[in-house]
Amino acid sequence: MAEIADTFIWKKKWDKVLDWDFDSVDIKWFKNAKLNITENILEKNLKDRGDKTAIIWEPNDPTEASIYLTYKELYEETCKFSNALREKGIKKGDRVIIYMPMIPEAVIAMLACARLGAIHSVVFGGFASSELAVRIDDCNAKAIVAGSCGLEPGRIVPYKPLLDEAIYLSKHKPDFCIVYQRDELRAQLIEGRDFDWNELVSKAEQADCVPIRGEDPLYILYTSGTTGQPKGVIRPVGGHLVSLHWTMKNFYDVQPGEVFWAASDVGWVVGHSYIVYAPLVLSLIHISEPTRLLS
Repeated sequence: MAEIADTFIWKKKWDKVLDWDFDSVDIKWFKNAKLNITENILEKNLKDRGDKTAIIWEPNDPTEASIYLTYKELYEETCKFSNALREKGIKKGDRVIIYMPMIPEAVIAMLACARLGAIHSVVFGGFASSELAVRIDDCNAKAIVAGSCGLEPGRIVPYKPLLDEAIYLSKHKPDFCIVYQRDELRAQLIEGRDFDWNELVSKAEQADCVPIRGEDPLYILYTSGTTGQPKGVIRPVGGHLVSLHWTMKNFYDVQPGEVFWAASDVGWVVGHSYIVYAPLVLSLIHISEPTRLLS
């Protein structure tokens, strides 16, 4: 693990690769190290791969054009949205719920949170208001980032009414929401609480990344809740970064510059690992497309 870790950018090296205590179930990877995973995805790729494709987004509708994002474009969009979050008060350790369809902005929102050291919690776009409310309460989300709608074959799914109902049902109220307005259905924003993604980003500048400890959380992802209260699983950033790199090499035998596709949704753990972080960490070209109905 240390050999793989040495290939990454660290603000501070670790005191110990693995520190564990089975009696207290206390396990820490890369103890006391400091890094930011987005620096190892974005800045690391700017010099040699800045103009190379990072993400290919394929829409549900075959008549629509695909979207190609280079590493430079992904860096710029992530930095701008990260700074927009920062200007709204999001800081290291804050929890941000992401409730979006399978669009490139969902990836940008995840990376923007990670860049600040904020902990993102992606809620699958197929979940209704009650499921979203439970997760808002459990993680005490400071903010919610949402899409205005999702697209299914033959119909549009409004997200904003589901979001509004979830906030009404939740005991904990987020400070604000940011809505990415899609042309297919623009949402009605609540003054003082809801903000337009594009308006915030248009005023935002580039944002430097915030170093966090190797054992600090990258994200919280909840179980489905089919057998009881959804359980939030926390993934520490240092060990996760290194293990993802190892699996891409040893499970899938892929190399930088090759194209990789994963059949999942960003609302599930496979989507977190193999749509967003692992392919980008390994400098792959990742194909992101709707795998269910929501895009």
